[in-house]
Amino acid sequence: MAKFGKKYNQAVELVEKNKVYPITEAIELAKKTATTKFDSTVEVAFNLNVDPRHADQQIRGAVVLPKGTGKTQRILVLTNSKEADAKAAGANFVGGKDLIEKIQKENWFDYDVIIATPDIMAELGKIGKLLGPKGLMPNPKTGTVTPDVTKAIDDVKKGKVEYRVDKNGNIHSIIGKASFKAEDLKANYDVIYETIRKAKPAAVKGAYIKNIAVTTTMGPGIKVLIEL
Repeated sequence: MAKFGKKYNQAVELVEKNKVYPITEAIELAKKTATTKFDSTVEVAFNLNVDPRHADQQIRGAVVLPKGTGKTQRILVLTNSKEADAKAAGANFVGGKDLIEKIQKENWFDYDVIIATPDIMAELGKIGKLLGPKGLMPNPKTGTVTPDVTKAIDDVKKGKVEYRVDKNGNIHSIIGKASFKAEDLKANYDVIYETIRKAKPAAVKGAYIKNIAVTTTMGPGIKVLIEL
């Protein structure tokens, strides 16, 4: 049986086991139960009544959080035509086939997000098996395959997060850092909550969002009241 540290156990004691908290209380509690020495990431997890085996229930997209993520993202732009735009917009790495080969041959992953223009997707598809498992493969649904690299880079810098339902019907998303003001975490939560709510597939009958939990890095899960 796993042993937890003293700080974690003290944090767990602050959370009532079966209580479902209004989001404002849950956020305040998440900030109190952040026990790491570094600035913990605050996440929200949605458990949905969907079956991702059906194409029309594969919920996926991206949204810009109004208060940012608190995380600096290293951006790689792969393109045959927009190198100057990408560099001007502040991408960390910009290139074409040369960088695709570097990923393939050197297992190079010193970046957090890849943005690609449509003219290089045929080449990029060849290393899809390398990028896919790491969640790095660009996709039009998340705005990472686009001719407008300037906007795509700007969105990432402002605080864009991607979300995707897993095989068990769960969606996880960052909503900020434990050092954020409670109202800023709430503003980010409201945007991701509303985005997920609006993505309800037409085929879903009955309750769509089954439960929600907020947690911090290595902190206890806090159940959140679902607002209808």
